[in-house]
Amino acid sequence: MSEETPTSNGKAEPTEAQTPSAREREPAAPHASGPARISHGLAPALIIAIAALGFSVWQWTDAQHESTRLETDLARKVAEIESSNKETRHIADEVRNTVRDLDSRMSLMEAKLTASENQRIALESLYQELARNRDEWVLAEIEQILVTADEQLELAGNVRSALIALEAADKRLAQADRPGLLSLRKVINQDIDKLKAAPAVDVPGLTLKIDALIASVDDLPLLSDLRPTATSPADHGGHTPTWNNLLGELWYDLKDMLRIRFVDSRQAPLLAPEQAYFARENLKLKLLSARLALLSRNESEFRMDIRTADQWLSQHFDTANAAVSSARKQLLQLADTDLAVQLPNIDDSLQAVRRQLSSPRGSVR
Repeated sequence: MSEETPTSNGKAEPTEAQTPSAREREPAAPHASGPARISHGLAPALIIAIAALGFSVWQWTDAQHESTRLETDLARKVAEIESSNKETRHIADEVRNTVRDLDSRMSLMEAKLTASENQRIALESLYQELARNRDEWVLAEIEQILVTADEQLELAGNVRSALIALEAADKRLAQADRPGLLSLRKVINQDIDKLKAAPAVDVPGLTLKIDALIASVDDLPLLSDLRPTATSPADHGGHTPTWNNLLGELWYDLKDMLRIRFVDSRQAPLLAPEQAYFARENLKLKLLSARLALLSRNESEFRMDIRTADQWLSQHFDTANAAVSSARKQLLQLADTDLAVQLPNIDDSLQAVRRQLSSPRGSVR
């Protein structure tokens, strides 16, 4: 069964459903002419060529436009790069100038820093030198104070003065406020405690008593200075005749030429007026000798000088006089004074301060 499809001219054309036999029965179309076949064969190739040509022209035009755009962009980029390079060169020049300025400033600062460092080192060295000198001055001052205290103890036995000197030395060390001097302060405080615990002998007081006795020697009366009470001839009767008065005065003058005095001790020599001066001066010298023995802590010599001075007072001076009696009492009190007191020394403090002075410089901190 075959189907036909109507066409525009009303004729029916067989479809693909037609049978092969019908196709075979259809007569063959006559062959077209030659030019018609050429034009019919060239038309698609021409269209393709024209299309290809148009596409090529379009691609070339687009490439030209793209190339122009790229050249424009490249020129703009190059201009920007050149401008940037100019700015960069300008900035680089400024940076180089700034670096050079900074280099010069750094060199100047390094020079100043070097000078400051040298000054700092010099100042530090000067400060250390001054600190060492200050420590040496303090130690020398302490040594002098301790030497004075030692002399007071050794020569005068003056514990009070030595104690005051040691306390002054400790106060001076406290004012210095140096840690390296603490050991010295410790030794000095130990010596201060020893002096405070030592038995006191009032050597200055005893010395003042001897000085007072020496000053009073010139006022003490000698036995040779005694004078009998003078009686005038008028005392032997007031109503005698004139010639009797003349005889009485003559007799009085004759008796006054010869005097007899009695003394208690046979060993007491009668001194001539010119010898009285030497008697007083010898007594003063003996008391001065006792004073020196007291200061040197020589008890035996001190007692002997005091006893000798008392003996001379009893022999050559008027013991009935109150001043002489008072002087003898004072001499007896001095003779009974016990000087055999073992006083402490401050050798530890002296050795400590001398070790500090002899130590290497800068050891005190």
